[in-house]
Amino acid sequence: MKFDAMVLGTPLVDAGAAATAAETAGYDGWFTGETAHEPLLACGAAGAATQRIQVGTAIAVAFPRSPMHVAQAAHDLQALTGGRFVLGLGSQVKAHVEKRFSATWSAPAARMRDYVLALRAIWDAWETGERLAHRGEFYRHTLMTPFFTPPPHGHGAPPVWLAAVGQKMTTVAGEVADGLLCHGFTTDRYLREVTLPALEEGAIGAGRTRSDLEVCLPVFAVTGHDAHQARRAEAFVRQQIAFYGSTPAYRPVLDLHGWAGLHERLHARSIRGEWEAMPALIDDDVLDTFAVAAPPGQLGTVIRARYGTLVDRISLYTPFVPSADDVRRLAQDLAG
Repeated sequence: MKFDAMVLGTPLVDAGAAATAAETAGYDGWFTGETAHEPLLACGAAGAATQRIQVGTAIAVAFPRSPMHVAQAAHDLQALTGGRFVLGLGSQVKAHVEKRFSATWSAPAARMRDYVLALRAIWDAWETGERLAHRGEFYRHTLMTPFFTPPPHGHGAPPVWLAAVGQKMTTVAGEVADGLLCHGFTTDRYLREVTLPALEEGAIGAGRTRSDLEVCLPVFAVTGHDAHQARRAEAFVRQQIAFYGSTPAYRPVLDLHGWAGLHERLHARSIRGEWEAMPALIDDDVLDTFAVAAPPGQLGTVIRARYGTLVDRISLYTPFVPSADDVRRLAQDLAG
């Protein structure tokens, strides 16, 4: 298992230093998400400042961006990093796509499939010189002149990872992507019974196998070097589980464990704005199902025991910041 640093969002001015620190500490990858900052720009700064570590988005929101814009940015980032860039894409949810980005929302799984195929068609046209002729259900790219064609950089197309929770999007990832970005609101049982079968279904349908994809999981971790750090991490994790559990899109995870009633109670409180009261509904059984708890020196072994046969890469979803020694030990233990 590889060990990645994943951050929700990184200011452009801080991205180079943050990625350099992650590389020095021994992480395998540095990934930034799209929250209050633009992730593709941050990856440019991070890629220019590093030499070894993989750099990528986890995630960039796909649908508000044209596949051509993303293909061009990813092509340049792959050249800049010497082949170390990973393009992680996600659909976001309808309200954000329509109301925050003023973009089109429809059939997200089918649209994402077409989106990735459009990216690959564009990259192939640039690489081979063949005529661009992508005519999909949602995207059409049929014009590419030499003036707008970047030269090949020798590193190939960047891998594309898709974020997915539901079965349809997970199947699409298995069919057309190079990796799956699991949501932190995931359990080992959900991975085993829902996620991986859907991923394999998509892969087999495309003539591939599960081993052709990297599965990445952010792991809720209750950890710390002292009781204060551990309590802070536990409070944070309970809060996050409560937040995601209140969201209808993530209800299937709770349903699988027989906790549909918990979703209903959390959702009702979220509608009333009772956010501070919601973590109290997360009992120890729910916490232990979604999170791992161990001191930093034992965390890698505990994570490997739970997820080692299920995922290929992990990151920590916790307010605890590992020291360089913690990272080295974690990477060592996760690698076996």
